Amino acid sequence: MNSSQLVARNARKYPQTEAVVGMGKRHTYQELDRLVNQFAHGLQRLEIGQGDRVVLYMPNVPEFAIAYFAVQRLGAIIVPINARMTLTEIDYVLDDSGAKALIVHDLLFEAVKELSSKLLLIKTGGVHKGWTSFDAILTEDGTPIDCNLPEFAESTILYTSGTTGKPKGVLFSYKNILTVAQMICVEMEMKPESRLLIMMPLSHSAPLHLLFMAGLIVGATSVLTPTFTPDLLIDMVEQEKTTHFFGAPVAYLLTAKHPKMATADLSSMEWWIYGGAPLSKTEVEFVQHAFQTDNLVCVYGLTEAGPNGTLLTGSEHATKAGSIGKRAALHAEIMVANAAGEAIQSGEVGEILLRGEGNMIGYYKNEQATAETYTGDWLKTGDLARVDEDGYIWIVDRKKDLIISGGVNIYPKEVEDILVTHPSISEVAVVGVPHPEWGETVKAYFAASEQLNPEEVKKFAEEQLAHYKVPRLYEQVDALPRNASGKILKQPLRKRDNHGTTTTD
Repeated sequence: MNSSQLVARNARKYPQTEAVVGMGKRHTYQELDRLVNQFAHGLQRLEIGQGDRVVLYMPNVPEFAIAYFAVQRLGAIIVPINARMTLTEIDYVLDDSGAKALIVHDLLFEAVKELSSKLLLIKTGGVHKGWTSFDAILTEDGTPIDCNLPEFAESTILYTSGTTGKPKGVLFSYKNILTVAQMICVEMEMKPESRLLIMMPLSHSAPLHLLFMAGLIVGATSVLTPTFTPDLLIDMVEQEKTTHFFGAPVAYLLTAKHPKMATADLSSMEWWIYGGAPLSKTEVEFVQHAFQTDNLVCVYGLTEAGPNGTLLTGSEHATKAGSIGKRAALHAEIMVANAAGEAIQSGEVGEILLRGEGNMIGYYKNEQATAETYTGDWLKTGDLARVDEDGYIWIVDRKKDLIISGGVNIYPKEVEDILVTHPSISEVAVVGVPHPEWGETVKAYFAASEQLNPEEVKKFAEEQLAHYKVPRLYEQVDALPRNASGKILKQPLRKRDNHGTTTTD
């Protein structure tokens, strides 16, 4: 089965159930299916067909759902991209994907209105020279269009964040996507009555495949917001009585501090899901208390895996907060392996490998990168981890972030986890910077509630870290750079010059 068939099936099965809610609009599954047919007819008239790539540049709005499924109804390949992308970045994706069309929401139009392209350009909102009206297309005939592509057909390309180089297109089949969506349906107990609050960008694999597509499988309602704020999260839960939410840890931590939380009615919520980074035991207790929940669940995976991987259940947080769990989620297998591809022993450090039907077909038009990412049918995650005596997996760091100073391995995450416990420090990123004698030395970027003396920060680190792990360089910043899903971006920090850096040597 493919996603287009699921929309049509839900229109028959749950015609009056709300499919998507957002921006003041409410579309039932029957209405969504009709709108998808209308938009698909319009795209077909504009010569979009099977195998064509269509880039979707939209925030989380109902039009996203209409365009997403209409493109797939024609057998074309959908390419959702980050709403924060610049024109230069969008140009790169359009070129790399060989896109035939670009569909843009009016909220983002300023970023692309000067686009000079021979592509088919479509926008919502008012008419603009050179652009086809999204709304006018929706006046097309709504006669059903059948999409009978097999589940192994190419469906979607998602572009990686490009934190270490040019973004790569991750190519998925319908089977890949529906496999990971089914995992969440089972693991997080989704059903037709579920109402999914989707605030993280639908251009990212977790919100798109784990929530949005999972909702489609069971016939649930997706409540969409074009942005995230703590205020909005609280308001939407109260107003829409949502049951499931996925967010980056920072979304939980910011919301937990909001004054409204003292009186907020979040009783409809059944599952609070987070991923992208672990939460410490202290942070978990803070969030659980603020949200009044014992069902805070951590999911681990990466875009190339669907994202499927592992999970840490609510009850496991009491003793294993900070871990990513010990078992793979439904439809996935996990192994922490050494350089020889053998499972490591307890206490050793190895790379996390994932296997399952959710794993990508490969990087689009990049066979070499695909081959380098797989070892047999195991996907190499690039995450280094230890396994404890109980079998729980603890991420040590990204393989690419490993610092080798004087021939000694230093894991930045270990240093970050210590520095962030300083009472004034709110966030930390540790990177390796070139050193003429040692190859690399350790530098800590941090944000704090007050101006701190680097010597004070160094002394704090020395009390809890071995000497060779203690950063030699420190730089206080207003905030660390993050991508749209809340992950800290280290590449911009590595590119900074050392102006303003303080050394304590």
